[in-house]
Amino acid sequence: LMSTRLSMFADSGSMAAKDVAPAVTLSNGHGRTPAVTTTTLGSNGHHSVISRMPAVTLSSGHRMPAVGLGLWRMEKTAVRGLIHAAIRKGYRHFDCAAKYQNEAEVGDALEEAFGTGLVKREDLFITTKLWNSDHGHVIEACKDSLKKLKLDYLDLYLVHFPVASRHTEVGSVASVKGEDGVLDIDTTVSLEATWHAMEDLVHIGLVRSIGISNYGIFLTRDCLAYAKIKPAVNQIEMHPYFQRDSLVKFCQKHGICITAHTPLGGSTANAKLFGSLSCLDDPVIQELAEKYGKTPAQLVLRWGLQRNAVVIPKTSKVERLEENLEVFDFDISDEDMEEIKAIDKNHRTNQPAKFWGIDVYA
Repeated sequence: LMSTRLSMFADSGSMAAKDVAPAVTLSNGHGRTPAVTTTTLGSNGHHSVISRMPAVTLSSGHRMPAVGLGLWRMEKTAVRGLIHAAIRKGYRHFDCAAKYQNEAEVGDALEEAFGTGLVKREDLFITTKLWNSDHGHVIEACKDSLKKLKLDYLDLYLVHFPVASRHTEVGSVASVKGEDGVLDIDTTVSLEATWHAMEDLVHIGLVRSIGISNYGIFLTRDCLAYAKIKPAVNQIEMHPYFQRDSLVKFCQKHGICITAHTPLGGSTANAKLFGSLSCLDDPVIQELAEKYGKTPAQLVLRWGLQRNAVVIPKTSKVERLEENLEVFDFDISDEDMEEIKAIDKNHRTNQPAKFWGIDVYA
């Protein structure tokens, strides 16, 4: 098990987040921690949401809610409504990135949420990421994201990919390719230099926790070797068709929290964009979902949580927001976890080589 621990994440309009007793251990070794969401009408006329959700305590000491909302491929016009709806339903964790090109819209939505009393800043966990072309300009890039998000600090800042590409201008997310059609990788900026600049962000108070994303075992091991502040998180693609068992075990052994991006395997969106397979269509997943009285998506998210990972499903549909939170009232048995383990295809559904002309995982 990872060295981080699950605690209850308590939140309300006036109640600060605090730790309470950990989940009860059941006979199958898993903890059942129900997420409770209650909506009341506050004195200011706005809805006040009281939610309790398991949270992981990171190596930095800060808590990260176990389920968040990923904002990749979120249409700019839909951001405000979706974020406000998510907050009302109990979400307190939002996963952003400069590359998603909607930080400004997220910032407007957050500013309104804070201003109307929908939620307090200190009750949210906001992540964003350093893009490849800004590895040599970490502080400036972070400040640019903060300005767009209209925040004074980030809860988590990640190195989006372990590769530096040609710099154009701060905040630009272009993936510049050479005449050969291959991503123009900058070999003068080391990942070690990037990481030490990330550490500077913590020292100057712009970021509370720092982490990595899309790093394999070797690069994660190197980061641990040169880090003065070790990465609190490694955000990776992880789902039943791409289980990453060795990487997950390595990170958790060294106290690095795994956050699963694309935790549903990208579903229809990745099938269209990358021609990938969706684990939600797998007969094993569908049969087990029926057995537990859940949707395939809920089963897969619960599977991720029972691997002690944080999950950040993306949805652009308000009705799916609540569905993706209803994953704390059941447990997948050890036998069924083994059955899911057997369908691993080592199948990456998010492959940037489609855009970069090079497989950076090769």
